[in-house]
Amino acid sequence: MKKHKTIKIVIALLLFCKVIQANAQQGMLCQGHHWTEDEANLMMKKFGEQWDDLESWEQRADRIRKGIIEGMKLDQMPVIEGNFKPVINNTRTLNGYIVENIAIESFPGFYITGNLYRPIETREKHAAILSPHGHLKNKRLREDVQSRCAVLAKMGSVVFAYDMVGYGESLQVTHRMPIALLLQTWNSRRVLEYLLSRSDVDANRIGMTGGSGGGTQTFVLTAIDDRIKVAVPVVQVSAHFFGGCVCESGMPIHKSKDHQTNNVEIAALCAPRPLLLISNGGDWTRNTPSIEYPYVQKVYALYDAEHRAENVHLPAEKHNYGYSKRAAAYMFLAHHLKLDINRVPFDRGVKEDFVTILPAEDLKVFNAENPVPDNALKGDDTVMNYLKLN
Repeated sequence: MKKHKTIKIVIALLLFCKVIQANAQQGMLCQGHHWTEDEANLMMKKFGEQWDDLESWEQRADRIRKGIIEGMKLDQMPVIEGNFKPVINNTRTLNGYIVENIAIESFPGFYITGNLYRPIETREKHAAILSPHGHLKNKRLREDVQSRCAVLAKMGSVVFAYDMVGYGESLQVTHRMPIALLLQTWNSRRVLEYLLSRSDVDANRIGMTGGSGGGTQTFVLTAIDDRIKVAVPVVQVSAHFFGGCVCESGMPIHKSKDHQTNNVEIAALCAPRPLLLISNGGDWTRNTPSIEYPYVQKVYALYDAEHRAENVHLPAEKHNYGYSKRAAAYMFLAHHLKLDINRVPFDRGVKEDFVTILPAEDLKVFNAENPVPDNALKGDDTVMNYLKLN
């Protein structure tokens, strides 16, 4: 009887500790409009007071990077090298580029689904670009995502457009699961490593770009993995807005007991690699020219690399990755990844009219003929239990 009572007490204590830990984590979360614009302005000044030269900035950068990795529990993920087990089907040769449907294994039983856009020319090593999407309607299958990937492929890069967890074909878990931020960052890293494993990819020319939530994925991975050589986060880097979804701010990557940061500093961890911030007047990036970008420029100045950080601000536009934003991204990526803009039509900007917009069903890798592998893990709890995170 005493033994059973002791076991019950131990279980109760463990549950109590988990509750305490969860509450503590909640206190460390910075979500949505965590600060007002005025508060963020003052916080940026306080952040700037914590460093005054390259050495002090890099000490701060190391702490921020550590906070991201530990906050999302990335350091607790299994060690996996290779083993992508790619499934590639429905290869189509279009006007200057090839589109394929692809899935790779992120970890045993969990799959990353998407499309691979690549140049027709294969006699040379190409740049590669990760293309995560945001929360806008139709996600990876949107016409603007297809256009962006096709243009970059025709310019000479291998582009991997992949699903957020819980969207598109990535339905083994829901998008609102507690570790969505971890899984998306992990998936992005696996996409990166897959691209690097390809014989047609130049490891020194790797870029990443996405809009909104895809912008978050872009600056987060770039901050912690220097294999990303060029980054273009679109309509997302903000001093006061920390991301409105659990996949962006649902884990404590901005704050701990001994540090506080925001997405501006996380984006600045790209330095001295090329970084383009694209912002507009219709969302939380409206202050980029006066608040976010000047701070980033001060960081880049420490490396004598001010020319590698740029801001394209479109004050009359809203929250999207529309043509004018894509046009700016094309030129920046082409310059820094050594792509050939002469391969695409140009008239006061890159023309996209050569792109074939494919039906959504044609872009899916899994269907009745190509079913999801039998070992696929199913459900949020199943995946979290498999990973055994503390």
